[in-house]
Amino acid sequence: MPAVPVYLETFGCQMNELDSELVRGQLLRLGYSFVDRPEEAQVVLFNTCSVREHAESKAYSRIGLVGKRKAAGEQVLLGVLGCMAERDGLDMLRRHPQVDVLCGPGELDRLPALLDAARRSETATQAERVALAGNRTRRTATLHAVQDDLETLDLSRAFDPDAAGRARHSAQVRITRGCNKFCTYCVVPYTRGAEVHRPPDHIVDECRRLADTGVIEVTLLGQTVNHYRYQHGMALTVGGREAPQVGPGLSAFRQPAAPGVTSFARLLQRIHDEVPAIQRLRFVTSYPRDFGPDVLKVMRDCPRICRYLHAPAQSGSDRMLTLMNRGYTRAEYEAFVAQVFEHLPDATLAGDIIVGFPGETDQDFEATCDLVRSLPFKNNFIFKYSPRPGTVAIDRFPDDVPDEVKRLRNNQLLAIQSRTSERVHAAWVGRTVPVLIEEHLETAAPTTVRGGVELRWEPSTMPPRRRALRGRTPGDLIVAMDVPSGTEGGDWVGRIVPAQVETASALLLQGRMSH
Repeated sequence: MPAVPVYLETFGCQMNELDSELVRGQLLRLGYSFVDRPEEAQVVLFNTCSVREHAESKAYSRIGLVGKRKAAGEQVLLGVLGCMAERDGLDMLRRHPQVDVLCGPGELDRLPALLDAARRSETATQAERVALAGNRTRRTATLHAVQDDLETLDLSRAFDPDAAGRARHSAQVRITRGCNKFCTYCVVPYTRGAEVHRPPDHIVDECRRLADTGVIEVTLLGQTVNHYRYQHGMALTVGGREAPQVGPGLSAFRQPAAPGVTSFARLLQRIHDEVPAIQRLRFVTSYPRDFGPDVLKVMRDCPRICRYLHAPAQSGSDRMLTLMNRGYTRAEYEAFVAQVFEHLPDATLAGDIIVGFPGETDQDFEATCDLVRSLPFKNNFIFKYSPRPGTVAIDRFPDDVPDEVKRLRNNQLLAIQSRTSERVHAAWVGRTVPVLIEEHLETAAPTTVRGGVELRWEPSTMPPRRRALRGRTPGDLIVAMDVPSGTEGGDWVGRIVPAQVETASALLLQGRMSH
């Protein structure tokens, strides 16, 4: 019987990318195949995100396109996975009857059974086609997460370097699920549930297996990754091994970890020491308030842990931070950054910023601009606020900042960040940095401009195309360089090479490979 062709498209964050990788692996083991074009598939799956409006709009557009195919008589099964499925629930089936299967991010282990039921019978019940956390309380949902097969899904992961393409040397490993922060603009605590931490032995074993496939860079994932904390000796086990565990209360981060606890710092130390084949160990996303000096000391003392922190500030205004329920002040964020650079002078810092949050005044926005000017952010992902269904903010705060003001502030802050990025990048000129080569590409020779006039090349005088390599430093700085003469560009991909930085811009460093 021929394999059923599946098209899987992912929207949103790195968490979703990892979820999609796990889904792909479990379906391949069951005999499905994967195709690159939705029109070639009998099963189309969209793994969705509800954090950003843009990702959600793209997902709905794709759902509409599949609906047109079904209306034209094509036999195609449509599944919606992830946060949009969990947030909208059965209302999505009412509004988009072309959807056959709904599966929330906490129920992905049940996806094969849902697809099987929907494929085998047009009369499959709703219960056979839908798997959502639904209206379970957070406590019940957390216990469910500890006891269900999500951990088995992670443990059974089969990383396929060929499927990973040019990223075959890099992989992501989830260490926590869910979030306990309840920022008013975010739906994640409701769609992914409360924090649940995986057993450290499972995480180390997964890193070791990835290294055996040739992976040299691992990124540890968590909504608040530095909240990882595992208490050993608890009663719950899975197959005789320690089970995932409910995250502790916030007071746990105000004191050093007890001897029977694996903290985030201790987990980093274990992976670094026990899996030496992993040459780069990264993590995202960090929450600034609970980031202790123990983590910074481990980063300082373990050379293969990348000295890069993605720690969103979201705003430079204390008033906005309070309305967002971020749990810290601007001064506390600045103190966190000062502590980072005290321990790690060569660290790099990135984050996220929201402009136009309800109630944001010109003074609030200027405070954010000042923060971006004053701190050494290599980059910030800057977003205009948009009300997200299911969040506290959409019900509590009127969306009172006009869209044209949001656009203006977004563009102004992007320009400020560009100048900050240029300053941060310029500090690396003249240094030799290790670069993990991620891709090689051929680009046309740069346009020549003389006296303000652009000179266009005739085909007969066109210069040769430039062969370039592009990669990242441990601090996540993008570096571009020419392919060394006499070598093939593809031979360098997946290797860490020294590069002499010669010039810098707001977006990247330019250099040459040094020997």
